[in-house]
Amino acid sequence: MKQNEAVIRIKNLRLRTFIGINDDEIRNKQDVIINATISYCADKARNSEDIDDALNYRTICKSIIAHVEHQRFSLLEKLTADVLSLCCQHAWVETATVEIDKPHALRFADSVSMQLSWTKNELE
Repeated sequence: MKQNEAVIRIKNLRLRTFIGINDDEIRNKQDVIINATISYCADKARNSEDIDDALNYRTICKSIIAHVEHQRFSLLEKLTADVLSLCCQHAWVETATVEIDKPHALRFADSVSMQLSWTKNELE
């Protein structure tokens, strides 16, 4: 972790969405569990009480909820990429990782998950 880097962790955000390619998956919403880790430079926020000096995790979370609950997805990869994109929208974000679990996707497994990561290009 870099000096003055803050890490936001959204843990076990439980949502329902249409995810999958089977007839039953297309007709019925399923549970998904979202975990996201977002890092950013917190120089301003460390010495402030102003929300504008911090990355607002509530805003990020609300955008994730709205997107996931109002869309249909065939692939877990696409859902994960969309959520990762939402986590990276703010210019202060340096890195982000998203993992999404689809509980009971396989008969003898608790869940199947997909994880994607993003790192800011220093040349941007």
